[in-house]
Amino acid sequence: MIRRALLFFLCIALTFVANGLVLKDDYRSPRNPERRNRKRTTLIILHTTEAHAKSSLNKLSERGEAHYCVVENGTVYRIIDRDKEAFHAGRSMWNGREDCDEYTIGIEVVGHHDKPVTLAQLDAIKELVSQLQNVYKLKDSQVVCHSHVAYGAPNKWHKKKHRGRKRCGMLFAMPSVRSKLDLATRPALDPDIKAKRLVQGDEYLSKVLYGSVDTMRKHYSVKGKAKSIAKSVNAKKVSTNKPPLKEIKIKKGELKKHQPTTKADEEPFKKGKLIKTPKNAEEKENEKSSKDIEKGSLREKAKLIKK
Repeated sequence: MIRRALLFFLCIALTFVANGLVLKDDYRSPRNPERRNRKRTTLIILHTTEAHAKSSLNKLSERGEAHYCVVENGTVYRIIDRDKEAFHAGRSMWNGREDCDEYTIGIEVVGHHDKPVTLAQLDAIKELVSQLQNVYKLKDSQVVCHSHVAYGAPNKWHKKKHRGRKRCGMLFAMPSVRSKLDLATRPALDPDIKAKRLVQGDEYLSKVLYGSVDTMRKHYSVKGKAKSIAKSVNAKKVSTNKPPLKEIKIKKGELKKHQPTTKADEEPFKKGKLIKTPKNAEEKENEKSSKDIEKGSLREKAKLIKK
């Protein structure tokens, strides 16, 4: 009985709820004591484990490769203390600064980069990220995914250092997902590619991170303040779908009006032939004057030749 009671109270000590967030220390890493404190925190990086929960938690805990891990039911496991360095980013760079482990927090999400995660996970990530943003005073655009910062060394496919080494966590850059996380903005461009520190190695990934590709839209509806992301991305693609305008001839004293063309208006153009429109009196007079001037200049040239 005493042993059961101790186990019960131990479970309570390892689990607590903060603002609806279920936090557990079951997989707290033994690497904690040896990790140094971060001097600053400028980014939150979201990852996908690309594996099942149990194997992911065991690996993350053993190696100390994340600060948090969010499993399918929304439970959040603390791995490395939030103020210490977790080895989660690998070869990474953001805005000219390499080794992102030194200035970022890493959140692993059980799932895959190209598949939707559960709504319970999104709710948990939203609350966790919000709390961390308040602690470290971070903007929405400072919440990125691993594929934003990971880069590859030169190899047989890429002669230079390049962005696109990983697609890890790329769904967290999509407007529909960021809407669920209550994130209104995202990085507008890649600062390291702009500065030519890196080259683009994955065009599709670039379209996901900074363009309009959103394969999660069918799973998550776009609403809330993050709608602005989708609007800004698609602003150039908006079409009014209105028919072309045509100026209609009017009687004297009437206002000029424009109306859409009709099938009858378009009929003369179907065979590739243009029909000449009738000329008014002023146009006829101008044409006659220009012809007279042309004839006069020809006569002058003829006189000069005879001389």
